[in-house]
Amino acid sequence: MAVTIKDIARKAEVSRGTVDRVLHNRKGVNAEVAERVNSIAKEMGFSPNRAGKVLAARKQPIRFGCLLPSIGNPFFNDLIAGIHLGEKELADYGVSIDVLQVKSFDKNIHLEAIKRLKDNRYQGLCITSIDVPEVKEAIDDIVISGLPVITVNTDITSTGRLCYVGPDYTHGGRTAAGLLSMMNNEEKLFILIVTGSFHIKGHNERIKGFTEGLEAHKMNFEVVCLLESMDDDEQAFTLTSECLKQNPQINCVFIAAAGVKGACEAIMHLHMQDHLKVMSFDDIPSTKALVKQGIISFTLCQEPRQQGYIAIQKLFSHLMSEGKTPMEDTITKTIIKIPENIED
Repeated sequence: MAVTIKDIARKAEVSRGTVDRVLHNRKGVNAEVAERVNSIAKEMGFSPNRAGKVLAARKQPIRFGCLLPSIGNPFFNDLIAGIHLGEKELADYGVSIDVLQVKSFDKNIHLEAIKRLKDNRYQGLCITSIDVPEVKEAIDDIVISGLPVITVNTDITSTGRLCYVGPDYTHGGRTAAGLLSMMNNEEKLFILIVTGSFHIKGHNERIKGFTEGLEAHKMNFEVVCLLESMDDDEQAFTLTSECLKQNPQINCVFIAAAGVKGACEAIMHLHMQDHLKVMSFDDIPSTKALVKQGIISFTLCQEPRQQGYIAIQKLFSHLMSEGKTPMEDTITKTIIKIPENIED
């Protein structure tokens, strides 16, 4: 297998940008570091790939566009940070990234945003969107035009996208069910599920994994309410309050997406926190506080910073290989957080 700049960077414990500067005799690298990089490159038998030739031939900046339904959802802050970390590492190659943020799961808003990305003539796109036929068609139109698309954080099925970078949502749901089975004292579970959008593939897969996991553990359960909060805390508060008032038998709340703060505020407002098992996903600041307070029994995290970073690196690698390197999906880890490790 050919040695890459990434291999050299890992062994030298420096960034890929530093390795590139050394190998192309650019300024700005400490002499000792440059000597170490050159020595490692020689030792590993490195021979430059076609990236330099491709970049020289282009003679223009490389621009990537990203679509995220992130306005009002602090989960995406880390994902965006990962995107910009990738941008920083690739700055020497002239890479820049525009992030188009929307606040909605409305089909028309997403279609308009995707059209804007296409019209801006980027060299590659990262897209987080809803799993509906119109969006699938819009993505396929982009791919057919020759523009690579990576789905990030949640996949969009049956499209020509290059690959997917994000968590295994079904596994996350099953993990939550497994943890719940260890906590339950064999009483019947009356469950309230609060999801984000019925049109987000990942949210649906979490719920499917959760209920399948409960069945696999032979748990006695009933889903009393399935609420769509649109990842909005105010909607989550209102809907959760109404459901709990109407169904006092509920003893378990599974929050499959954002809206965690709103749902938990409803629980506390009704003074029901002492007899409810509550589980959530991700570790934004408000969720961390709720885990520390004992309102949430556990939360499952998914490495959003890695998702953003890896997606950008994959787009760049695809461009440098001129589309000749197959791109496989990258599945980020499911990480269990409880009060004892919530700050790790």
